[in-house]
Amino acid sequence: MASNSFGNIFKITTWGESHGRAIGVVIDGCPAGFVLNDDIINKELAWRAPGRNTMTSLRKETDCAEILSGVFEGKTTGCPISIIIWNTDSQSQHYESLKNVLRPGHANYTYLEKYGCFDHRGGGRASARETACRVAGGAVAKTILSDLGVGVVSHLKSVGRTESEFELSDLGSDASIIQERVRRSSIFCPFPETEAAMISTIEETKSNNDSIGGVVEATALNVPAGWGDPIYEKLEANLAKAMLSIPASKGFEIGSGFSAGKMEGSNHNDLFVLSENKIQTSTNNAGGTLGGISTGMPIVVRVAFKPTSSINKQQKTVDLNGNEQLYKLPEGSRHDPCVAIRAVPVVEAMMALVLIDAMLMNKCVQHI
Repeated sequence: MASNSFGNIFKITTWGESHGRAIGVVIDGCPAGFVLNDDIINKELAWRAPGRNTMTSLRKETDCAEILSGVFEGKTTGCPISIIIWNTDSQSQHYESLKNVLRPGHANYTYLEKYGCFDHRGGGRASARETACRVAGGAVAKTILSDLGVGVVSHLKSVGRTESEFELSDLGSDASIIQERVRRSSIFCPFPETEAAMISTIEETKSNNDSIGGVVEATALNVPAGWGDPIYEKLEANLAKAMLSIPASKGFEIGSGFSAGKMEGSNHNDLFVLSENKIQTSTNNAGGTLGGISTGMPIVVRVAFKPTSSINKQQKTVDLNGNEQLYKLPEGSRHDPCVAIRAVPVVEAMMALVLIDAMLMNKCVQHI
């Protein structure tokens, strides 16, 4: 398997399986001199961790990261940063009965076809457990971006047909204040009425032994104009790749997204204006990029996540020999009724990883 790394200059390589001894990430290309410690990473991991409430998986991982290298006297050295996160609550016995069954919506069939083997315990390498490593890497990226005045925030935009009519910009322009509001919510929705409706939708779905999809929206604030490269390294193209690499993601859009296909140019064009002695646009249908390069406006993306594939309903499938089987999760299995909830900090992390890489790439090619 050769596809475990992401990034050009600021590069992460994740490793480990859902029910292995540990998972982790190696970060290469991190500049020297930035404050970094275990607490900074663990604070971010706590938001992604399972078991926060009844609307997420009951798997109770402590998710305590330990920095093994690349930091000296509390600051990054420029050397590779290696981070380990121990698995402490895997409970592999629940998966033994599923070893030879093709699970609907899961990757065991495609992994078996490609590699001839598959770790059936919790999905192995294909498990969303891997996203803890992304959040750890994203925590490092966000620390550097914050020092540059760039903030990345995300929230749960919709669950099923229940959608927030509000934007994060309605909460102001200070990323730290917006993030605090988002994280007060058990499902990362900072708008109380919408939050209550979403919770009701999730609880109803859960009571029916089913799962439901959702959409996560992320915004990057104070990104200067000029980040990103045209043609094959477009900022929006790298954001799309980042988001669609997240387990269970099924759709990506930036700015007006698919709505642009229903608009006229006179309505979609963002008009340039001079505001506060800066060139800005009166609207932001482009979502903060033009020609693959940041405009200085907020970068706004949305990522659609499918319903969790692991549901407590009996389904038809076949075993590895093609024999028909009736498949149902074994008693004691623990899964998210809406995977989009815990995807919120993952989307945030992936956006930060794309932006920090774009910033470093920009330093190589920008005009003097």
